[in-house]
Amino acid sequence: MSLLEARSITKTFPGVVALDAVDLTFERGEVHCIVGENGAGKSTLVKTLTGIYKPDGGTLHHDGKERPAIGYVPQELNLFDHMTVAENMFLPLGHSGSDTFLFHRREIEKSAVPFMERLKMTCAPNDCVRDISVAEKQLLQIARALASNSSDIIILDEPTASLTKSEIERLFVIIEELQASGVAIVFITHRLDEVMRLHSVVSVLRNGKVVGNSDGERVSEAWIVEKMTGKDMDLSNLYRPRTERGARVVRVEGLSGDGFEDISFDLHQGEVLGFAGLVGAGRSEILQTLFGIRKKRTGLAWFRDERWNFGKPPWSIARGIIYLPEERKSHGIFPHLSVRQNIGVGLLRDIAQGGIVRDGRERELAKSIIGDYQVKTASAETKIMNLSGGNQQKVLIGRSLMAQPNVMIFDEPTRGIDVNAKDEIYQLMQKIAEEQGIAIVLVSSEIEELIKCSNRVLSIYDGRINDEISGDDLTEERLLSSIINAPTQTGAQASIKEENHV
Repeated sequence: MSLLEARSITKTFPGVVALDAVDLTFERGEVHCIVGENGAGKSTLVKTLTGIYKPDGGTLHHDGKERPAIGYVPQELNLFDHMTVAENMFLPLGHSGSDTFLFHRREIEKSAVPFMERLKMTCAPNDCVRDISVAEKQLLQIARALASNSSDIIILDEPTASLTKSEIERLFVIIEELQASGVAIVFITHRLDEVMRLHSVVSVLRNGKVVGNSDGERVSEAWIVEKMTGKDMDLSNLYRPRTERGARVVRVEGLSGDGFEDISFDLHQGEVLGFAGLVGAGRSEILQTLFGIRKKRTGLAWFRDERWNFGKPPWSIARGIIYLPEERKSHGIFPHLSVRQNIGVGLLRDIAQGGIVRDGRERELAKSIIGDYQVKTASAETKIMNLSGGNQQKVLIGRSLMAQPNVMIFDEPTRGIDVNAKDEIYQLMQKIAEEQGIAIVLVSSEIEELIKCSNRVLSIYDGRINDEISGDDLTEERLLSSIINAPTQTGAQASIKEENHV
């Protein structure tokens, strides 16, 4: 029997089948690569394997009396920056059965050394985590997975997203050594070159189902892309602005910063310009640098014909550039304030006089936004945290439009929003682009969203523009291949292939 075997694992959420009768096996000494688009079910699978979620159907089987120990290394760093490397490795202190860990720092540091040596870590056990590199933090998370359970299986979720090429190569050597020692590695990634380098087995998820497994198949990048894309994307409703785009509003040349290099593009009135790419590709960082949240290294930009002043969000806002952040709950709303107050706080110039907020004006604007954007709320006095994600987003969009912007940057605007609310957000973006001529930038991890809503899409790979796609060329296969840097078959190549076949 396999080290761990998932049989017909099913997991549902309201209105969504996240895992649909998934069958997978994990063997000792294998690197099992799992790939799939965002929303394919990868995260739900991981949480089910690690016991965070209880499956609604199906079973997990293993080859011993005890379930194999599973170590999970999440995509996002999950460490305590103000504690030492050794303390992070063995949290909660004392879990190994030795109460001395609660009192003797030297014992903890001594116990950390074998794991650090195994992973070739260059930092010291007593170093503060905030002072070590991103690569060392990633290795620390792997060391913690090994130390906490003496793991039989280690799940690595997009572990290379924030690493340099040399750091990635170092990680791969470590993975191969773990594999040789009999550890089963579950490697989740979008990067096909990594799959081709590491895989023993490849499984492809789409819409919660296993649609491809490399057992008995010859794995290639083209095979993976074909399985990932399928033919079931619903593009019956498109929300791309149908009016002709207007004058150029923003021009960017040679912009470089933390996580991206040499970015150049134009943005026009009344169009939706999509930014596609994997997590860590640099999409959000580019727009945050333009807006002024992050510092640039090199490059120039212009708003109409005026030289852009980087590093100053007030400069951006004064010229009508509005940024709607990805982390809506932590950076967009004030959760404990009412809907009315959340609207008012962004429109103080309109509602304040002599430093005093005019309650009547604030209530008037809140009523207008709730009505115009069909915000579902008991009243304007309801705390915004009690609204659904879609209604929170509509409040933020309405508040932004009251400021009469020229450009709106939507960063993952439908994350955590149900299907019906997504369509409402798409319609809003289309309407404001067509009727008000506002230029929209759409940063999204969802390929279907980008294709449905964008006139053009820039795909970002490893911090650089990999492709610009528009019109009939804006297809799922072309876009997916571009963001994972897989080879694509051009129309000319397809014609030659067809002629040769004939």
